[in-house]
Amino acid sequence: MAVNDRMTPEGLRLMREMKKLRELACYAGFQSGPKAKERVGDEIVDSEADLLDVAMWNELGTSRSPSRPFLRASVDDNEAEIAAFCKAQIKLLLDGKTTAEAMLKKLAVFQKGLIQLTMVEGDFTPNAPGTIKKKGSDRPLIDTGHMRQSVMTIVDRKGRD
Repeated sequence: MAVNDRMTPEGLRLMREMKKLRELACYAGFQSGPKAKERVGDEIVDSEADLLDVAMWNELGTSRSPSRPFLRASVDDNEAEIAAFCKAQIKLLLDGKTTAEAMLKKLAVFQKGLIQLTMVEGDFTPNAPGTIKKKGSDRPLIDTGHMRQSVMTIVDRKGRD
């Protein structure tokens, strides 16, 4: 029985891209390092708090404030849109019109947009009266716009710290 052990150039390209998909991951969220911003009177200044900590406190809640899960909700509330986006990107990859890395970069940017939209439009517990007085709004997660503007995207090898 004859065995065909040769792949077309297109098949080889697709196998290389599939290998890259197994090796890479994309992320959207926050990194440690940048400082959060806060209002002091009429000024917006750097806070002592790390922006990653502020995002975590909002996502999970604290003993003094409720959970406002904007990261989880950006995925949970948009499952169909994310699936459709991924399906379209996979079709482009199979057709040779994109690469694994480009596909993951687009997915990370897409997720960043969903996170930012959820921060603005999410249905969260309103701010406490003291917070409303300080920032002039009952809308959680939106004050200076710094956290929303600071959502980052990364494509990197899986398993790297």
